[in-house]
Parts: sequence; structure tokens; C-alpha cells
Amino acid sequence: MSRPLIVILGDQLTDDLPVLAGAPENAVVALFEVEEEGRYVPHHPQKIAFLFSAMRHFAQMLRQQGRQVHYTCLDDSDNTQDLISEAERVAGLYGCDDIRVTSPGEWRLFDRIQKRRGNTPPWYMVTDDRFFCSREGFNQWAQGRQRFRMEHFYRWMRRETGLLMDEQNNPQGNQWNFDQNNRKPLPRDITPPEPPEHQPDALTREVMTLVETHFGHHFGTLEGFNWPVTRRQALNDLAHFIEHALPFFGDYQDAISDQHPFLYHARLSGALNAGLLRPLEVCQAAENAWRGGKVPLNSAEGFIRQILGWREYVRGIYWLNMPDYKRRNDLKADRGLPAFYWTGDTDMRCLKRAIEMTRDHAYAHHIQRLMVTGNFALLCGVSPAALCDWYLAVYIDAFEWVELPNTLGMVLYADSGYLGSKPYCASGKYIDRMSDHCQHCRYDVKKSIGEDACPFNSLYWHFLERNKKQLASNQRMKLIYGSLNKMSDDKRQALREQAIRFLDQLEETPAYGQGDHLAGYERRTGKGDD
Repeated sequence: MSRPLIVILGDQLTDDLPVLAGAPENAVVALFEVEEEGRYVPHHPQKIAFLFSAMRHFAQMLRQQGRQVHYTCLDDSDNTQDLISEAERVAGLYGCDDIRVTSPGEWRLFDRIQKRRGNTPPWYMVTDDRFFCSREGFNQWAQGRQRFRMEHFYRWMRRETGLLMDEQNNPQGNQWNFDQNNRKPLPRDITPPEPPEHQPDALTREVMTLVETHFGHHFGTLEGFNWPVTRRQALNDLAHFIEHALPFFGDYQDAISDQHPFLYHARLSGALNAGLLRPLEVCQAAENAWRGGKVPLNSAEGFIRQILGWREYVRGIYWLNMPDYKRRNDLKADRGLPAFYWTGDTDMRCLKRAIEMTRDHAYAHHIQRLMVTGNFALLCGVSPAALCDWYLAVYIDAFEWVELPNTLGMVLYADSGYLGSKPYCASGKYIDRMSDHCQHCRYDVKKSIGEDACPFNSLYWHFLERNKKQLASNQRMKLIYGSLNKMSDDKRQALREQAIRFLDQLEETPAYGQGDHLAGYERRTGKGDD
């Protein structure tokens, strides 16, 4: 009787995976901690600790189920520190005839495994069933379409799943999207709930010590680590969100706070992307809360749209277009990442706080990513390679299938509107309207020219002027370009000079993917290995 090695990747911690459900009794289930996966970008220590701890707890659960489990720890003496070679070493160790794995979420690993399928032992990939829409289903939806828009895909998914649909298969509330209701700044007299606390157990503390030893020089701190590392903890976080945060999520999902990093956001994306939660159960929990009268429809719909809409849509875009998509840079942006993205050492309060929150929690919510760190990078012309690798490194929920389309397509508009219909560029007015950052900032958000002028303002107009050829014909940009065209030559010149002066003094770090992944970061921070 043949004996397979079942490989479980760090973002596949779901106990009813088909590759597990169909495994014979003599199968060996294997999980690996390897240096390669922790260093291809300098992942935040909390991200590595989260995944390693969740993997170790998952292995513990599998053993309790009676499965034979092999677990390679990072500091095992015989660890090859490469996922592919480690799997093949362990397969030989146990006399396994083949290696089976759920299809990876990232192209780089999928491509490597694909090339090993004809080897001895052969590799076999099993379809990942943890999404609403299969890769084949998305390809069928996309076939023949000249333009892709998330809203069209989202409506199709609503009909396919029945989520928030009535008996006639029409949207509840006679409206597909309540986004117009979900753009309120946070009132001064409201205090968001604190997330549940997860005290690290012995297994997690052991992992944190390991991560501090091997990856402590990466950007970010392990202090205050508070992420769910088991399914039980993840379900607890889901229940807490539904009861305490979802009722207000809709109204304030676009708000930014100088002091509160989490607001009414779910903090579930890390657990969801690692497999501790299923997207259907998360969406059903939100829908049931609405049907039970516990949350308003705009909150339930806005939250479900993030998962059923955006999350599925960007995954489809990723697999439909890789590997060429990763090389898109249609605005020809070539600036290195600003050095303060690794330190938070900037006088721009909104950027400083977003980066500090990222350092402290491996987290920043989607508007901080899109309209603060992302918007600034867009206006400055930061290269997609530089910003994509930074996002992939620093956020606990960042896996390339979800990070790359969001960053390259939505944030940087490097695909000329393939993913989204317009660039999300904005001046300081947007940040002033949606946050309380500006009142704490040394720059004056109402000024565009001068020593104390908010840099976002001149950079905004400089970006529009610089990219006029590519963007002026966009229907959603015509009003903006109308304002630029009406501007006097003297004002345009003053704004241009203001922006260029700022950009000339902006210190940069090299993009990753060009030599040593850690080199630029370590030069700027002095946190290299002793």
C-alpha cells in the first residue's frame, strides 16, 4: 500500500482540507518551519510568530486526532531550510511514495511545485476549496469581458451564494452596495472596543523566543503580540467582532484615528488567510447578526463585501494574470521606498502613526494602507516592486495573492485600471476629513505652498500633472483635470517646485527583489545581524 506525505503549508491550517480528508490512514502529515519562507522579504516578527505558533498548534491538534505528524522546527539540526527540499527529505525519511499538497496561494511556490511533479517522489496538488469562487469559476466569469469591475463580480457572487438576498434573489434593502453610508469620520465622543486578549501559552512563548533569535532584526516588535493562533481563539475573535464592532463597522470603516489602531475593524484577515476561519462562516455570522436585528444592513453588507467581493476578486485577478501581472508598472514609477517606512521618522503625522501602528501590531486597516501609506507612495512615484514587498513584509494578513493586486492595482494603479477604475490619489483634505491626524501635525493641511504646507497637497497636483497623458482621459478623473487646467500658470509652477523640493530631499531604500532582500532595510535601521 502506497504511503503519501501530506504537506500542510502555513496558510492552510484548516482541518477539513480535501488533501487531509482523502488521506489514507498510513499517511504522514508534515509541516515545516524554514528560513526561506521567513526571509524572502523581511516579514514582521509578529507575522512569523503568528504563523509558526498557529502551525505548531495545528500539528498538536492533528496528533490529538490520531494522525501521524512530522513537524520540522526552524532550529532542527537536519532542517534544509527550504520547503521543497525539506518535504522531499522527510518523504524519504518515512518511505513515502508521493507528496501531496493543497495548491499554494502564491505563484512562486506553485511554480516550484509544478516543476517537481515529474520527479521522484512525484508531487501532486489538490484544489484549494476554501474560497467562494474557484480559480476556474473566476476564469469563466472573466471570459469575454473587456473590463473587470469588482462590483459586477460581487453581485454575481451574491446571487451565487444567496448571501443578503431575498426570496426573489434580489439584494436585501433593494440595494447592492451601501458604501455611500460607510464614510463617516470617528466622532470625538466615541471609544472603539478593545480586541479580545490572547495570552501566549507555552507553545507561543517558545515560538516568540525562536523568532526573536532568528528574525528580531526585522522591522516590527513582538511586544504586545495578541493574535489568535488556534481555531478556537479565531472563533472567539469573530464572535467578539460581531457583538461589539460590527454594529458600527459600516459607518466608520473608512475612519482613521490618531490613537486607536483597530477602531471597529474585525482583525480577522490574518486568521482567515491562514485558514483558521472559513470565509463562508464569517459572512454567515454577519448575515445572521443582521437578520437577528443586531446590526444595521450597511454594516453587514459592507463587511461581507470585503470578503465575498474584494477578497475573492483580487484572488481571481492574481491567478488569471500571474506571473506577468507582478511586472506591471504602467505609470513608470521608479522611486525607491521612502526610508521612513522602516522607522516612522517623519513629521507627517498620518504617515508616522500608520507606520508606528504597523510596527507595533503588524496591522493597519485598509484605509490607512490605501489612503495614507499607499496614497503617499502613489503621489511620490514609488516603484511597485518597492511598495509591494513592503506591504508583503509588514502585515500579518499579507500573502502575495491578496497583497499584490491590492497594492499594484488598487493602490499604485500600475495596471492602468485593469483592477480598479481610477487611481486612489488624494490631497491632504481627504486625510483631514477622515481622521484627527492633522490637528497633531506640524504641517498645515490647508496650505499647499511654503515651509509648513502639507506635502500631500503639492504632491497631489504634481502627480496629476506628471501623469496627465495616462490619466486625463479617464472619465472619473475629468473633473479633477478640469480644475488643474483652470489653474494659473504661476500657481502650477509654484506647486511643481514645492513638490520637487520635497521629493529631492526624500531619502529612499532600494526595492526588494534586487539582490539581498534585507540589505536596504538594514542599512537604514542598523538592525543587521551582529
